Amino acid sequence: MDTPRSLGLHFPAEFAPQRAMWLSWPHKEASWPGKIDTIFPVYSQFIKIVAEGQRVCINVADAAMKTFAEKHLNAVAANMAQIDFFMHPTNDAWCRDHGPAFVVNYEKKQKAIVDWGYNAWGDKYPPYDLDDVIPTLIGEKLGLQVFHPGIVMEGGSVEFNGKGTLMTTKACLLNPNRNPHLNQGQIEQYLHDYYGAEHFLWLGDGIDGDDTDGHIDDLTRFVNHDTVVTVVEHNKDDVNYEPLQENLHLLNTLRLQDGKQLNVVELPMPAPVIFEDQPLPASYANFYIANKHVIVPTFQDKNDDKALDILQSVFPTRQVVGLDSTDLIWGLGSFHCLSQQEPEV
Repeated sequence: MDTPRSLGLHFPAEFAPQRAMWLSWPHKEASWPGKIDTIFPVYSQFIKIVAEGQRVCINVADAAMKTFAEKHLNAVAANMAQIDFFMHPTNDAWCRDHGPAFVVNYEKKQKAIVDWGYNAWGDKYPPYDLDDVIPTLIGEKLGLQVFHPGIVMEGGSVEFNGKGTLMTTKACLLNPNRNPHLNQGQIEQYLHDYYGAEHFLWLGDGIDGDDTDGHIDDLTRFVNHDTVVTVVEHNKDDVNYEPLQENLHLLNTLRLQDGKQLNVVELPMPAPVIFEDQPLPASYANFYIANKHVIVPTFQDKNDDKALDILQSVFPTRQVVGLDSTDLIWGLGSFHCLSQQEPEV
């Protein structure tokens, strides 16, 4: 049976050139209880900024949802000529995890989609039947080959440097609520066959409030082939202090596919964001790398500007933009969780 790897396909780094960003328009009020109306202005601003450098493709349930989305996008003066709508009903908005995983062969100018299984982070938020079929629907619409590995995998749980290295966390990928029949070596084989990864870096636990069981996109991100930014908590009394120190120590000992040490750049954490007694997974690492911009969640915090300055220093060819994510994070995710990139070939 052909796999992406056997056909010379791989999942590129997010900082590689993109054709489009994919989204699923938010509509599930239970994801932002009592607050969903507050998120549309900043969500639309996110789309407006990304659309300055590439297409934006948005899954909507029907014509009414499309009209609603257009109203909000016009309110921020987004370039509608850059935005495409697809009538693909979804259960929720987290396109990083239920959206298509695009794999490419640059030499042959080929592109395909991997449709991993999706179970809403260990069956936490049923139903998810509509979300689970989104990659295949997009593949049919774009005329792309679709691969079905048959195991659960989420886009927010994996991070790529574009040179063969994949980074993830044991807390998520080895959690028995995903693929209890697979051990670490077997999971690595799937990552090799379907993402084209050659080398694996495993970190430990995620941040407090993260209902995904430790997604890497709240922790550590590749900003180029050999450099990562990683969040660090400096308050020793904070619940995130120990796990983030352990991940920092690991990053300083791990090696890339070529044997070289990682360049590790530390990002601060915002002060704890708590709403209705619930700790929220507020992290500056949940940024989206677009062609022209890097869109970073901010939290009305004293560390916002520091985090933006650090990220601007590691993305010299892109404009780093902070957008207030204090309402968005009530949904337990931010800009990276909401989006999935489609590479250019």
